[in-house]
Amino acid sequence: MAALRDETATARTIVLDVPQWPGHLPGQHVDVRLTAQDGYSTERSYSIASASMDAKLELTVQRLMDGEVSPYLTQTLAVGYPLELRGPIGGWFVWDPDGGSDPAGATAPAAPTPVLLVAGGSGVVPLMAMIRARAEAGNRAPFRLIYSVRDPSAILYGDELTKRERAGDGLEVTYVYTRSAPPGSSVPTGRINAAVLTSAGWPVEASPAVFVCGPTGFVEAVADLLVRVGHDPRAIKTERFGPTGGQR
Repeated sequence: MAALRDETATARTIVLDVPQWPGHLPGQHVDVRLTAQDGYSTERSYSIASASMDAKLELTVQRLMDGEVSPYLTQTLAVGYPLELRGPIGGWFVWDPDGGSDPAGATAPAAPTPVLLVAGGSGVVPLMAMIRARAEAGNRAPFRLIYSVRDPSAILYGDELTKRERAGDGLEVTYVYTRSAPPGSSVPTGRINAAVLTSAGWPVEASPAVFVCGPTGFVEAVADLLVRVGHDPRAIKTERFGPTGGQR
Protein backbone atom coordinates (compact mmCIF):
# COMPACT_ATOMS: atom_id res chain seq x y z
CA MET A 1 0.00 0.00 0.00
CA ALA A 2 1.68 3.17 -1.25
CA ALA A 3 -0.41 6.13 -0.07
CA LEU A 4 -3.65 7.26 1.56
CA ARG A 5 -5.77 10.29 0.73
CA ASP A 6 -8.87 11.43 2.60
CA GLU A 7 -11.67 12.45 0.22
CA THR A 8 -14.27 13.37 2.85
CA ALA A 9 -14.68 12.88 6.60
CA THR A 10 -15.81 9.29 5.96
CA ALA A 11 -14.18 8.32 2.67
CA ARG A 12 -10.57 7.52 1.86
CA THR A 13 -8.66 6.75 -1.31
CA ILE A 14 -6.15 3.92 -1.04
CA VAL A 15 -3.27 4.02 -3.52
CA LEU A 16 -1.71 0.63 -4.22
CA ASP A 17 1.39 -0.68 -5.93
CA VAL A 18 0.29 -3.95 -7.53
CA PRO A 19 3.15 -5.87 -9.15
CA GLN A 20 2.30 -7.24 -12.61
CA TRP A 21 -1.12 -5.56 -12.62
CA PRO A 22 -2.61 -6.45 -16.04
CA GLY A 23 -4.53 -3.19 -16.40
CA HIS A 24 -8.28 -2.81 -16.23
CA LEU A 25 -11.29 -1.24 -17.89
CA PRO A 26 -13.00 1.68 -16.13
CA GLY A 27 -15.96 0.28 -14.24
CA GLN A 28 -14.27 -2.92 -13.07
CA HIS A 29 -13.69 -3.76 -9.41
CA VAL A 30 -11.46 -5.84 -7.16
CA ASP A 31 -12.16 -8.08 -4.21
CA VAL A 32 -10.27 -7.10 -1.05
CA ARG A 33 -9.70 -9.83 1.53
CA LEU A 34 -8.69 -9.22 5.15
CA THR A 35 -7.42 -12.08 7.31
CA ALA A 36 -7.14 -11.85 11.09
CA GLN A 37 -4.38 -13.49 13.15
CA ASP A 38 -6.78 -16.22 14.22
CA GLY A 39 -7.40 -17.14 10.59
CA TYR A 40 -10.79 -15.52 10.19
CA SER A 41 -11.12 -13.79 6.83
CA THR A 42 -13.69 -11.60 5.14
CA GLU A 43 -13.93 -10.13 1.66
CA ARG A 44 -15.61 -7.13 0.05
CA SER A 45 -15.75 -5.72 -3.49
CA TYR A 46 -14.53 -2.19 -4.22
CA SER A 47 -14.63 -0.32 -7.49
CA ILE A 48 -11.40 0.86 -9.05
CA ALA A 49 -11.18 4.65 -9.16
CA SER A 50 -8.04 5.05 -11.24
CA ALA A 51 -7.78 5.28 -15.01
CA SER A 52 -7.04 2.18 -17.04
CA MET A 53 -3.28 2.55 -17.43
CA ASP A 54 -2.34 4.41 -14.25
CA ALA A 55 0.89 3.16 -12.71
CA LYS A 56 -0.85 2.78 -9.35
CA LEU A 57 -4.24 1.33 -8.52
CA GLU A 58 -6.68 3.50 -6.57
CA LEU A 59 -9.69 2.40 -4.51
CA THR A 60 -11.97 4.88 -2.78
CA VAL A 61 -13.75 3.40 0.24
CA GLN A 62 -16.76 4.91 2.00
CA ARG A 63 -16.85 4.00 5.69
CA LEU A 64 -19.99 2.21 6.85
CA MET A 65 -20.79 2.57 10.54
CA ASP A 66 -21.65 -1.12 10.90
CA GLY A 67 -19.20 -2.32 8.27
CA GLU A 68 -16.77 -5.17 8.81
CA VAL A 69 -14.10 -4.09 6.33
CA SER A 70 -14.56 -0.39 5.52
CA PRO A 71 -13.73 0.88 9.07
CA TYR A 72 -10.38 -0.90 8.91
CA LEU A 73 -9.60 0.42 5.44
CA THR A 74 -10.55 4.00 6.27
CA GLN A 75 -9.27 4.28 9.86
CA THR A 76 -6.63 1.63 10.61
CA LEU A 77 -4.84 0.80 7.37
CA ALA A 78 -1.48 2.56 7.12
CA VAL A 79 1.10 3.06 4.39
CA GLY A 80 3.14 -0.11 3.99
CA TYR A 81 0.41 -2.47 5.16
CA PRO A 82 -0.28 -5.29 2.69
CA LEU A 83 -3.68 -5.99 1.16
CA GLU A 84 -4.85 -9.15 -0.58
CA LEU A 85 -6.59 -8.37 -3.88
CA ARG A 86 -8.32 -10.37 -6.59
CA GLY A 87 -9.10 -8.79 -9.92
CA PRO A 88 -9.81 -6.96 -12.07
CA ILE A 89 -13.36 -8.32 -12.08
CA GLY A 90 -16.36 -7.48 -14.24
CA GLY A 91 -17.06 -7.15 -17.94
CA TRP A 92 -20.56 -5.69 -18.12
CA PHE A 93 -20.41 -2.36 -16.31
CA VAL A 94 -17.42 -1.02 -18.24
CA TRP A 95 -16.69 1.77 -20.68
CA ASP A 96 -13.87 1.19 -23.14
CA PRO A 97 -12.25 4.49 -24.17
CA ASP A 98 -10.56 2.75 -27.10
CA GLY A 99 -13.45 0.64 -28.32
CA GLY A 100 -16.36 3.05 -28.54
CA SER A 101 -19.49 2.77 -26.43
CA ASP A 102 -22.30 1.84 -28.79
CA PRO A 103 -24.85 0.25 -26.42
CA ALA A 104 -26.36 -2.12 -29.01
CA GLY A 105 -22.97 -3.60 -29.89
CA ALA A 106 -22.89 -2.27 -33.45
CA THR A 107 -19.87 -0.74 -35.13
CA ALA A 108 -19.00 2.53 -33.39
CA PRO A 109 -20.18 5.57 -35.37
CA ALA A 110 -17.84 8.24 -36.68
CA ALA A 111 -19.01 10.69 -34.03
CA PRO A 112 -18.34 9.51 -30.45
CA THR A 113 -21.37 8.21 -28.61
CA PRO A 114 -22.26 10.61 -25.77
CA VAL A 115 -22.14 9.15 -22.27
CA LEU A 116 -24.46 9.82 -19.34
CA LEU A 117 -23.17 8.94 -15.88
CA VAL A 118 -25.58 8.93 -12.92
CA ALA A 119 -24.11 8.42 -9.45
CA GLY A 120 -25.61 8.05 -6.01
CA GLY A 121 -23.12 8.68 -3.19
CA SER A 122 -20.01 6.51 -3.48
CA GLY A 123 -21.45 5.09 -6.70
CA VAL A 124 -19.42 7.84 -8.34
CA VAL A 125 -16.21 5.81 -7.87
CA PRO A 126 -16.36 3.61 -11.01
CA LEU A 127 -17.79 6.55 -12.96
CA MET A 128 -14.77 8.61 -11.94
CA ALA A 129 -12.57 5.88 -13.38
CA MET A 130 -14.42 6.37 -16.68
CA ILE A 131 -13.93 10.15 -16.55
CA ARG A 132 -10.22 9.71 -15.83
CA ALA A 133 -9.80 7.07 -18.51
CA ARG A 134 -11.49 9.32 -21.06
CA ALA A 135 -8.95 12.08 -20.34
CA GLU A 136 -6.03 9.64 -20.30
CA ALA A 137 -6.97 8.22 -23.71
CA GLY A 138 -7.75 11.60 -25.27
CA ASN A 139 -11.24 10.29 -26.04
CA ARG A 140 -13.62 13.03 -27.22
CA ALA A 141 -16.93 11.40 -26.31
CA PRO A 142 -18.98 14.08 -24.51
CA PHE A 143 -19.70 13.13 -20.89
CA ARG A 144 -22.43 14.35 -18.57
CA LEU A 145 -22.38 13.38 -14.89
CA ILE A 146 -25.42 13.72 -12.64
CA TYR A 147 -24.17 13.20 -9.09
CA SER A 148 -26.57 12.80 -6.15
CA VAL A 149 -25.20 13.43 -2.64
CA ARG A 150 -26.65 14.35 0.76
CA ASP A 151 -24.85 17.71 0.95
CA PRO A 152 -21.66 19.37 -0.35
CA SER A 153 -19.50 17.78 2.35
CA ALA A 154 -20.25 14.33 0.93
CA ILE A 155 -18.91 15.01 -2.56
CA LEU A 156 -16.05 12.75 -3.64
CA TYR A 157 -13.40 14.16 -6.01
CA GLY A 158 -15.03 17.61 -5.89
CA ASP A 159 -11.91 19.63 -6.72
CA GLU A 160 -10.89 17.30 -9.52
CA LEU A 161 -14.35 17.32 -11.07
CA THR A 162 -14.40 21.11 -11.00
CA LYS A 163 -11.01 21.33 -12.70
CA ARG A 164 -11.95 18.80 -15.36
CA GLU A 165 -15.25 20.52 -16.07
CA ARG A 166 -13.61 23.94 -16.31
CA ALA A 167 -11.06 22.53 -18.77
CA GLY A 168 -13.87 22.64 -21.33
CA ASP A 169 -13.11 19.29 -22.94
CA GLY A 170 -16.65 17.95 -22.96
CA LEU A 171 -17.41 17.05 -19.33
CA GLU A 172 -20.47 18.58 -17.67
CA VAL A 173 -21.36 17.94 -14.02
CA THR A 174 -24.69 18.48 -12.28
CA TYR A 175 -25.02 17.95 -8.52
CA VAL A 176 -28.30 16.92 -6.92
CA TYR A 177 -28.42 17.46 -3.15
CA THR A 178 -30.89 15.33 -1.25
CA ARG A 179 -30.69 17.18 2.10
CA SER A 180 -28.98 20.55 1.84
CA ALA A 181 -27.59 22.45 -1.14
CA PRO A 182 -24.97 25.21 -1.24
CA PRO A 183 -26.07 28.78 -1.92
CA GLY A 184 -26.72 29.36 -5.59
CA SER A 185 -27.48 25.76 -6.50
CA SER A 186 -29.70 25.65 -9.59
CA VAL A 187 -31.20 22.24 -8.82
CA PRO A 188 -33.88 21.96 -6.10
CA THR A 189 -33.01 19.82 -3.08
CA GLY A 190 -34.42 16.31 -3.32
CA ARG A 191 -34.04 13.05 -5.15
CA ILE A 192 -33.17 12.76 -8.81
CA ASN A 193 -36.34 12.92 -10.87
CA ALA A 194 -37.36 12.80 -14.51
CA ALA A 195 -37.02 16.57 -14.87
CA VAL A 196 -33.38 16.48 -13.72
CA LEU A 197 -32.55 13.55 -15.97
CA THR A 198 -34.10 15.36 -18.91
CA SER A 199 -32.54 18.76 -18.29
CA ALA A 200 -29.07 17.66 -17.14
CA GLY A 201 -28.78 14.47 -19.16
CA TRP A 202 -28.71 13.83 -22.88
CA PRO A 203 -31.85 14.02 -25.01
CA VAL A 204 -33.24 10.63 -25.95
CA GLU A 205 -32.52 11.22 -29.64
CA ALA A 206 -28.78 11.50 -28.85
CA SER A 207 -28.83 7.76 -27.98
CA PRO A 208 -26.30 8.03 -25.15
CA ALA A 209 -24.60 5.16 -23.41
CA VAL A 210 -25.82 5.31 -19.80
CA PHE A 211 -24.09 4.11 -16.63
CA VAL A 212 -25.90 4.25 -13.27
CA CYS A 213 -24.22 3.30 -9.99
CA GLY A 214 -25.24 3.62 -6.34
CA PRO A 215 -27.37 1.94 -3.67
CA THR A 216 -29.88 -0.60 -4.97
CA GLY A 217 -32.97 1.56 -4.45
CA PHE A 218 -31.33 4.55 -6.13
CA VAL A 219 -30.21 2.54 -9.16
CA GLU A 220 -33.60 0.91 -9.66
CA ALA A 221 -35.43 4.23 -9.39
CA VAL A 222 -33.09 6.04 -11.82
CA ALA A 223 -33.12 3.20 -14.35
CA ASP A 224 -36.92 3.16 -14.27
CA LEU A 225 -37.08 6.93 -14.78
CA LEU A 226 -34.67 6.76 -17.71
CA VAL A 227 -36.81 4.17 -19.45
CA ARG A 228 -39.96 6.17 -18.74
CA VAL A 229 -38.56 9.28 -20.42
CA GLY A 230 -37.66 7.22 -23.48
CA HIS A 231 -34.10 5.93 -23.17
CA ASP A 232 -33.37 2.53 -24.71
CA PRO A 233 -33.14 -0.06 -21.90
CA ARG A 234 -30.32 -1.76 -23.82
CA ALA A 235 -28.24 1.41 -23.45
CA ILE A 236 -28.55 1.50 -19.65
CA LYS A 237 -25.92 -0.36 -17.64
CA THR A 238 -26.28 -0.50 -13.86
CA GLU A 239 -24.12 -1.38 -10.89
CA ARG A 240 -25.54 -1.43 -7.39
CA PHE A 241 -24.41 -2.08 -3.86
CA GLY A 242 -26.14 -2.82 -0.58
CA PRO A 243 -25.28 -3.06 3.12
CA THR A 244 -24.05 -6.66 2.81
CA GLY A 245 -22.76 -6.61 -0.74
CA GLY A 246 -19.62 -4.60 -0.30
CA GLN A 247 -19.07 -1.34 -2.13
CA ARG A 248 -18.54 -0.83 -5.82
